[in-house]
Amino acid sequence: MTEKRSRISSMLVSVTRRLPTRARGGESAGTPPAAPVRASGEKGAPATSGAGARAGSKAAGSTVAGPAVAGSAPAGAAAVRPVAAPLRSAPQRPIVPGTTVTARALVAVIAIMTFLAGITIGAVSSVSNVAAEWTSDIARETTIQIRPGDGLDVEAALAKAVSVARATQGVANARALDESETAALLEPWLGAGLDLANLPVPRLVVVNLAPGAGAPVLAALRSALAEQVPSAMLDDHRQWAERLSSTARTAMAIGLAVLGLVATATVLCVAVATRAAVDAARSVVEVLHLVGARDTFIVSEFQHHFLTVGLKGAAIGGGAAVALFLLGSTIPSWFAVDRSIDTLVGALTIDLRGYGGIFGVSVLVALVTTLTSRTTVYRTLRGIG
Repeated sequence: MTEKRSRISSMLVSVTRRLPTRARGGESAGTPPAAPVRASGEKGAPATSGAGARAGSKAAGSTVAGPAVAGSAPAGAAAVRPVAAPLRSAPQRPIVPGTTVTARALVAVIAIMTFLAGITIGAVSSVSNVAAEWTSDIARETTIQIRPGDGLDVEAALAKAVSVARATQGVANARALDESETAALLEPWLGAGLDLANLPVPRLVVVNLAPGAGAPVLAALRSALAEQVPSAMLDDHRQWAERLSSTARTAMAIGLAVLGLVATATVLCVAVATRAAVDAARSVVEVLHLVGARDTFIVSEFQHHFLTVGLKGAAIGGGAAVALFLLGSTIPSWFAVDRSIDTLVGALTIDLRGYGGIFGVSVLVALVTTLTSRTTVYRTLRGIG
């Protein structure tokens, strides 16, 4: 109780010095204005009484201590009033202590939320980049399959398909894969040393499209192959492109949902912590209301505290997310591994936009923390009022 009273007293002294003049009832933040000084021998000077008369007689007939007067005052000189020593204000203490268990716990919670949001942003950015790269590669390349059949000269059909593809406008290049390249494609599933002569394996022609080539080029090529090479089938990988686009959209939707959950959890945690801080300082807030402090002053104190907490937590969480992706892209090179963190869709590496997204979500978390605390304090103060 003694510590609480001491805290309230020091708070009152510091706050009243920062409040406007009308809130304190004085002219300025210092001492009240002094009465005008009259000369002791001036005509019409009011007679002093009591301690004032004795002080005046001492000033006229004795030495006055102080840096301004060094000796006895001559007759008829003005009586010098000693200057009062300036009051020392008590050390200003914040309304919301910054080193409490609640503040440290809130920093940890905000850091975890920011870390999860940063990981989500990085993962979505990586998946989006991989999907865009794969879609671009698929769009630039298509495949012609020559299916073996009875009495079909596969090599002649391959040569004819290559010539038809090269003659089509919008095709940059076309080449047939030999038997060794075809066996290498099937090796992960059928093993090494495969003899394609005894298996009805389709032979492939890889067609590279020119930049800007689209559906009309593929339609013309398909029509020419149907007329000149009936055993050929054009695969434009449209199904794979659609699946990749669907995967990218699903990943982005999941990422946005996770970000929404993280933002909701952050707002709830900050709101609870703010209400707890206001309740802990309720007596101080009520006394500040009594001395004339406005809600904006009290809210600014709480807002500054939670802004600091939000920036600390966001910096820790965002820095951890950035460090994770940096380590994931550099550690493989330390151990002479040629690829980064490899997944089903490829290497999980992010570019500058991904790192910028992590930085942006960190700033967003700090702002959400500040705005949530400000709104919560205003609502709580209305309840107290």
